[in-house]
Amino acid sequence: MAAALAGSGIPTHPVDVGALVELDVGAPAGGGGSVARAPDGRVVFVRHAVPGERVVARITAATARYLRADAVDILAASPDRVQAPCRFAGPGRCGGCDWQHIDIDAQRRMKEQLAGSHLAHLAGIHQRVVVERVAGDVGGLEWRTRVRFAADGSGRLGFHRHRSHAVEVVDQCPVAVPEVSATGVVGARWPGATSVEVHAGSVSPNRGETRSSATVVARRRGHGGPVRPVAETGLALAPPLPPPPGSVFREVAGRWYRVGAGVFWQAHRGAPAALVGAVLRGLGPRPGERAVDLYAGVGLFSGALATAVGPTGSVLAVEGGKAACADARWNLRDLPQTSVARATIDAGWVGRSMGPVDLVVLDPPRRGAGPELVRALCRARPRAVAYVSCDPAPFARDLRAFLDAGMAIASLRAFDIFPMTEHVELVAILEAPGRGTA
Repeated sequence: MAAALAGSGIPTHPVDVGALVELDVGAPAGGGGSVARAPDGRVVFVRHAVPGERVVARITAATARYLRADAVDILAASPDRVQAPCRFAGPGRCGGCDWQHIDIDAQRRMKEQLAGSHLAHLAGIHQRVVVERVAGDVGGLEWRTRVRFAADGSGRLGFHRHRSHAVEVVDQCPVAVPEVSATGVVGARWPGATSVEVHAGSVSPNRGETRSSATVVARRRGHGGPVRPVAETGLALAPPLPPPPGSVFREVAGRWYRVGAGVFWQAHRGAPAALVGAVLRGLGPRPGERAVDLYAGVGLFSGALATAVGPTGSVLAVEGGKAACADARWNLRDLPQTSVARATIDAGWVGRSMGPVDLVVLDPPRRGAGPELVRALCRARPRAVAYVSCDPAPFARDLRAFLDAGMAIASLRAFDIFPMTEHVELVAILEAPGRGTA
């Protein structure tokens, strides 16, 4: 590397961990930082900076190819820089929110830039994707209905620091909904716990109740009975929970959904309605059609699709988790056109078990569906697929596979359901030529 940089005017001495360097900060990068160039020529991923700034950064990690750093002094600030609303944010502090120091509108522009970069480089798609605000947060705060606190060795709660097992102890979290704080879990110690998860929702709607509630689930080190909190500042845990233990209920588009402890549900309180709306609008389901909801979770999309295809249509919800399948069966019990299958979702299952289909909803975990599964879905010749993803890189990779299999992109949308972080939710509608929604 030194030979390549000789005569370039760039110092060739290596930069070590702990060193302070001045950096000009460029485009946002995956991982919550932005890209800069170190004096020795290596790429630096800088956290706590804003694109366009000049900063003093402390090197926190080094490899032969790149460095990681935290901006510790701002020499020339961006107009998009704001005061972080959380006093636990900053270099060496809580690792949960990457972008608390960036104006919320600028955050969305940066997410557009990140998504566009992945689409261009991995899928050959040169198309702007506008990141849309989702109702249910207050300037990017008070949106998270589900929070997992880490516990330190003495049972105090907080969040892990960036790329560390160390716990930053907190007494509040401004991105959590007020119902999470109202449980009082951070005002107690949880001796023996590794984490405490709080999921805010509603009491069972069976008798028209909509009173707020929350589940609190503590996980412990090793084996043994449940972790019991030791109150320090007045613990006010939620009232008795409806059966089964650990469930909350959420209303979306007029339907109630039971969500058990540990079962996936979108954390942003406005996300489920926004995503259901995008999927239904994009697919345009017709009465009598057959739909398959892959990675169905508790049946969020299945319930909406079943109403749209009506009693002459059908919806198969496929999910691998036992608890999620139990919730899905409960949530869809009033829709005889639905069925729930517990299965490992892969190309083999699609080829053996899916059969003819008009519509597919594909909402895989962060790693994405993968090209093999995508090709198997395309061989089933659905007229339209809604692909929902929380990571632009596997999303772009899989879109390329859809395009290569002959599908066409009808729409691309993005939703800001993770404010104060780099993350974004993406929804693509793919159509088979001649079989679109029109």
